[in-house]
Amino acid sequence: MTDIVIREMSDEDIDKVSIIEEECFSMPWKPDDFRQMIENDNMTYVVLTLDGEVIGGAGLRCILTDGEITNVAITKKHRSKGYAKPMLEKLMELGRKLGCEAFTLEVRVSNEPAIRLYKSLGFREAGIRPNFYDKPKEDALIMWA
Repeated sequence: MTDIVIREMSDEDIDKVSIIEEECFSMPWKPDDFRQMIENDNMTYVVLTLDGEVIGGAGLRCILTDGEITNVAITKKHRSKGYAKPMLEKLMELGRKLGCEAFTLEVRVSNEPAIRLYKSLGFREAGIRPNFYDKPKEDALIMWA
């Protein structure tokens, strides 16, 4: 039986989360970016551990009553196994405690698995940000819940 834990990120998790970011994104966040997330009172970052190993993370910045989900990353070998949904549910629960009443995010228009996940959490398409992403250049789909 596997032991899954979703918890707020600690300083000790930053190096592992940075490695996952590099695996998942063409323009990954740096360790200092994650440190800022856990040190700022209106931000939070959760990690998902599987049998004690960090395999994913997601961040949230609360601006007044809006929660901006900043990034969601799961190691490649653990994708499409249902881990991201409970991680995001926990992140949104923490966001509500910070005062967030609505949540938004951007996702590459080509990232169909992520779009399906976000829709399953109640997110709806709200618009397009042209050429939002680099490496490769791509539009972002804006979603709100």
